[in-house]
Amino acid sequence: MHSEFCFIRKITVMRFHSPQNLKTIADIIGAKHIGPEDFEVLGTNEIHRVQPGDIVFVNHPKYYDKALQSAATIILIDKEVKCPEGKALLVSDDPFRDFNKINTHFTRIYNFTEELHDVEIGEGTHVHPSAVLGNNIKIGKNTLIFPNVVIGDRTVIGDNVIIQSGTVLGGDAFYYRKLNGNFDRLISVGNVIIENNVEIGNNCTIDRGVTDSTVIGEGSVLDNQIQVGHDTVIGKKCLIASQVGIAGCCIIGDEVTIWGQVGIASGNTIEAGTVLLGKTGVNRDLEKGTYIGMFAEDYKTYLKKEIKLRNLE
Repeated sequence: MHSEFCFIRKITVMRFHSPQNLKTIADIIGAKHIGPEDFEVLGTNEIHRVQPGDIVFVNHPKYYDKALQSAATIILIDKEVKCPEGKALLVSDDPFRDFNKINTHFTRIYNFTEELHDVEIGEGTHVHPSAVLGNNIKIGKNTLIFPNVVIGDRTVIGDNVIIQSGTVLGGDAFYYRKLNGNFDRLISVGNVIIENNVEIGNNCTIDRGVTDSTVIGEGSVLDNQIQVGHDTVIGKKCLIASQVGIAGCCIIGDEVTIWGQVGIASGNTIEAGTVLLGKTGVNRDLEKGTYIGMFAEDYKTYLKKEIKLRNLE
C-alpha cells in the first residue's frame, strides 16, 4: 500500500492513499490505542506541520503538552496520559521507532535501488543524460536540468525551472536521535516541490520533508552551494546568495533577500520583504526589516552601536 501527496501551497501534507482507522494503525505497530476503534486517521506529520487527522509522535515529557494540544488528532506517545477530548492516543514503548514503521508501511522507500518509473516530463523540458532521477517524479514544461543533478523520489518540479549542475533535490532529512550510543534516523517520506520559474544554482542541496514537503516558491532564485533543510517553505521571488544554510521547518516569506553565509536555525519564520545581510545568524522569528550580525540585530541599531564603540577609543 502506498501513499499519495496532496499539494497545497505552504501546507502540503502526506496523506495515506485512503483513510485508515485507529485500530488498523495500532495493529501495524502493536500499540495500545485509546479512543474508538473506528477513529479516522488520515496521515502522519511532524509537529511543525500537523493538521487534524494526522498522527504526531512524542517521546519526551517536555513535549507532551505541545503534542497533545497541537492540531494533530492522534498522538503516538510513550506513556498513557489523559486523552484530550476529540482526540485519540497510540501508546507505544518507542514512538520514534513506530512513527518510522507507520510511514514506511504506507510509503515505499526506493533510494535509487530500482529502475525509475512513474516519471512525468513536460513538453520542451530537457534533462541531461547524466542526471539521476528517482521514482514518482513530475517535471513541468520548458524546464532545464543540467548535468549531474540528482532528483529524489516524489519530487515535483514546475514549468520554466532551471536546476544547475551538481544540485541534489530530495535527500534525506537531517533528523536523528541518540539510541544505544548510535544515531538513529527518522526516515523521510516527504518530498520536495519546486514551483514555476525557479532557478537553482550549482551544488545546492534541498532535503525532502520528513512527512511533508520542502517548498521553493515561484520565481525564487538560489545561488550556488545553498542548503535547505527538511520541511522548510521558501516563499515567492526570494533571492538567496551562496553558502546560505537554512535548517528544517523554517518559513521564509515572499520576496526575502538572504545574502551570503547566512545561517537560519530550525523552526523560525522570516516575514516577507526581510533582508538578511551577509553572515547574519537567525535564532528567532523575524519581523520585516534589515538585519545583520550573529544574533540578527536591526541594521540601523547595529550601526549606531558600532559608532558608539569606536568613539570609546
